[in-house]
Amino acid sequence: MNAVRKRDLLSLLGCVALYAVIQGLIMVDILGPFWQLNIVLICINIILAVSLNLINGFTGQFSIGHAGFMAVGAYLGAVMTVKLHLPFIVAIIAAAAAAGLLGFIIGLPTLRLSGDYLAIATLGLGEIIRITILNISYVGGASGFMGIPRYTTFTWAFFLMILTIFVIKNLINSSHGRACISVRENEIAAEAMGVDTTRYKVMAFTIGAAFAGIAGSLFSHYFYIAHPASFTFMRSFDILTMVVLGGLGSITGSITGALLLTFISAVLASYPEWRMVIYSLMLIVLMLYRPQGLLGNHEISLAIFKRLMGGVKSGNAQNK
Repeated sequence: MNAVRKRDLLSLLGCVALYAVIQGLIMVDILGPFWQLNIVLICINIILAVSLNLINGFTGQFSIGHAGFMAVGAYLGAVMTVKLHLPFIVAIIAAAAAAGLLGFIIGLPTLRLSGDYLAIATLGLGEIIRITILNISYVGGASGFMGIPRYTTFTWAFFLMILTIFVIKNLINSSHGRACISVRENEIAAEAMGVDTTRYKVMAFTIGAAFAGIAGSLFSHYFYIAHPASFTFMRSFDILTMVVLGGLGSITGSITGALLLTFISAVLASYPEWRMVIYSLMLIVLMLYRPQGLLGNHEISLAIFKRLMGGVKSGNAQNK
């Protein structure tokens, strides 16, 4: 446990150092508004990808309705700040609670399904959420919820991203996380060994939905507007692409996938019609040559770099 705490502390110190570097670049205007926007988007996308990986990668379920929970967080967070004039932190907590509660309510009946049936059910539920919001005039209806204050900053997005990563990492390394992985590996065997598979599937779905709600609240409070068109099936597909590209069952894989695809979207901002073509080609090539994703179910850690450095040193010694 001391070794784990030491690694966590070193990782946190590294994250703080990274935050200080990026914040410094923003303050001296080396990073302009365009890249500031994309850095915040990277943080939001990492929250979405890591939370979906808990459901799809670690628990082995196939959910493609994650944008629905993001929409719940975006709209409820906006209601809290615009209509009820509550602090931003309250809006974030309320968004997480509402999305998590909805994930729990939806998860109880639907997560008794599996495979393609579950995918169709979650797709339908995501669309139901979006269409319901579309017909609520209190939050703007088809015109969207406008006039949302920009409370989301790089600081908020970055540290909520770190919170998401560490909560899900520690969950996966706990007995509950091992139970989720056992459901993914062999649900029948896990149930035979006494694992309450429905309970753990619902738990993963609820936690994943709660973090998607946080991402939604950050999103709406950065772009001043929450619009139903931002939470369609294509948004869920984007998040799923990040997870599959990085590797199902790898937190660092989800981070890599979110970084890569957000960067590609930024580079292709002037050519939006090519974005989905390149996404599709990337997935085809990935499925042909590395179907397990860039990292598979492995994690990037300090130990890997130590092994690499050790290999380089031993190679230099042999050459001498």
